[in-house]
Amino acid sequence: MLIGGVIVVTLAFLGAEVYDNVVDEAGLANLDKPALALSEDLRTPWLNSAVTAFTNIGGGIGMPIVGSILTAWLTWAGRTWRPLILVGGGAAASVTATTFGKKLFGRTRPDHADAVPPFEDSPSFPSGHTLNTTVVIGLVVYLACLQIQRTVARVSMITAGSLFIIAMGLSRVFLGHHWLTDVIAGWLLGLAWVGIVILAHRLFHVMRHREHAGPAPTFDHPVLREELAAHHAAHRAEDHPEGTDSPGQARGSRGGDTTSG
Repeated sequence: MLIGGVIVVTLAFLGAEVYDNVVDEAGLANLDKPALALSEDLRTPWLNSAVTAFTNIGGGIGMPIVGSILTAWLTWAGRTWRPLILVGGGAAASVTATTFGKKLFGRTRPDHADAVPPFEDSPSFPSGHTLNTTVVIGLVVYLACLQIQRTVARVSMITAGSLFIIAMGLSRVFLGHHWLTDVIAGWLLGLAWVGIVILAHRLFHVMRHREHAGPAPTFDHPVLREELAAHHAAHRAEDHPEGTDSPGQARGSRGGDTTSG
């Protein structure tokens, strides 16, 4: 919890530093125009079309659809409402933060002459595509890792999720829809919010474990229904030594316990 808290605070601090750089037009802000110029040099008609199709996945229509599909799969696979609560709540907060941040700062996007159509006119800072994609995909990867035990599968999901988040942010710069600092702020703020949600989730299960309501989930010990059932069965066996209950009574007590899920 302490390490996670330090990471969250550090990410939030770095996000604030990016904001200060943008306000003062110094530091990282000096990378904005060179990054845009480099993007213009790399553009070709077919690449513009491909990147536009990709960036639409992280938009106001694409990301809710992708997030809903992934959340529904995690909810079904884990037989728990946890993904719906964490991803839904995290996404709602990130959308609110994006809207508030854009109105608060009111930064102008790159000129339409330097961008690829269709053009966007809303405020630029922070990048909503980047921030919301970071939150949704970050939480989906975290929840998937809780349900999958194979290290190779976990590493593959984390790698794929990271590449997707990075590519989404860079696509915004490539198309001239955002400055590079808009994207960097979106990454940092998104990761900070993901960290806060994960810390809250971990704290909830630590408290739950102390109340003997079941083990807290970790990457090495995901919470599965079978493990919870075995955990409670072991406690019942300790409370009722062999020979004190008939087989019918044991089955009845097991079937009647519905609180473990």
